[in-house]
Amino acid sequence: MRRSQSVSLVCAIAWLLFAFDSCDALYGPSSPVVQLNPSNFKSKVLNSNGVVLVEFFAPWCGHCKALTPTWEKAATVLKGVATVAALDADAHQSLAQEYGIKGFPTIKVFVPGQPPIDYQGARDVKPIAEFALKQVKALLKDRLNGKSTGGSSEKSEPNASVELTSSNFDELVLKSKELWVVEFFAPWCGHCKKLAPEWKKAANNLKGKVKLGHVDCDAEKSLMSRYNVQGFPTILVFGADKDSPIPYEGARTASAIESFALEQLETNVAPPEVTELTSQDVMEEKCGKAAICFVAFLPDILDTKAEGRNRYVQMLLSVAEKFKRSPYSYVWAAAGKQPDLEKLVGVGGYGYPALVALNAKKGAYAPLRSAFELNHIVEFVREAGLGGKGNLPFEGTPVIAKTEPWDGKDGEIFEEDEFSLDELMGEDAPNKDEL
Repeated sequence: MRRSQSVSLVCAIAWLLFAFDSCDALYGPSSPVVQLNPSNFKSKVLNSNGVVLVEFFAPWCGHCKALTPTWEKAATVLKGVATVAALDADAHQSLAQEYGIKGFPTIKVFVPGQPPIDYQGARDVKPIAEFALKQVKALLKDRLNGKSTGGSSEKSEPNASVELTSSNFDELVLKSKELWVVEFFAPWCGHCKKLAPEWKKAANNLKGKVKLGHVDCDAEKSLMSRYNVQGFPTILVFGADKDSPIPYEGARTASAIESFALEQLETNVAPPEVTELTSQDVMEEKCGKAAICFVAFLPDILDTKAEGRNRYVQMLLSVAEKFKRSPYSYVWAAAGKQPDLEKLVGVGGYGYPALVALNAKKGAYAPLRSAFELNHIVEFVREAGLGGKGNLPFEGTPVIAKTEPWDGKDGEIFEEDEFSLDELMGEDAPNKDEL
């Protein structure tokens, strides 16, 4: 008897749990409403080619329970026209938070290539179906007119934001001297989808000034982990110190992103460099890609000593700082150390210090024809940037000699040992009696 009672009690509890679970879910397995969860949300909603109506509900919500029969009838009416789905926001809170769900039930309509639209009409089958049909008609109209529905409802211009992956991130971002602003996103993230058109606009408006890139964290888990990305979207700024990116926490609008990026551009520019030309590698690195490479030929160290040479280098650094926003590079060589280059630009043998503006891509150069003084050099660089004035053909490829870099010290004069005429002449030297 006791065993029978125990079995009955277990069965009763199981029935109650089943009944509670069925009530808790609101929609049973046979419901025409598509049941959503984090595993199928992307395939059923975000990657859908048609219109999808999603109800975000909570099982304990009275209004949600009241909507259930209406929502199921809407699913039946719209079958083959639009998808009607539901997500238990209580069970899947993180996904609901991505779409800013704060009350229940909340109905959002997902149209391919557009941010989700809030439905705020009456909770009856007819207005719900009419609203869905309106979205379907707009989608068909766009497709008939040849407009893209995969990313934007309008024909889109190319996106200047660079797709970054684990295979190109280090080369493009970390090894670059440019400022990068990088968005770490997930394709299913609602906030990311809202940001997408603003990000694209900012990237296009900042083109040529600041680099914008994006990382798909669903596909690039290693980059997500590397930069400790905890939520989406996360925006990091890689400035002069690439090892310590800073987070962007401003508004998610194109104008705010642009303003912030330009502010960062002012403070994150790498300090200017003036490099000694000691090898072909230096020539290729500094002058091969630069819009203009300014090459200075400084006097021999014995003529200026370290103090004088440092004064010239500092002068060039001042110029580089003044034009740090321009894609120029600055190198210098000691007199006579690069004879082939001196010959090609008409410097060799005299007239140190000298300065030339070299454009390796165009095969042209222009010499500084005034005194090697700060104000004259600044004017020379400014005029060179305007292009063409006083240019001469740069014929041939100079052989850049590999030299030891300057050690920063004064030069040494090597004194020769004294010798006698007898030692020089040897046995043939006349003796005093013969003279």
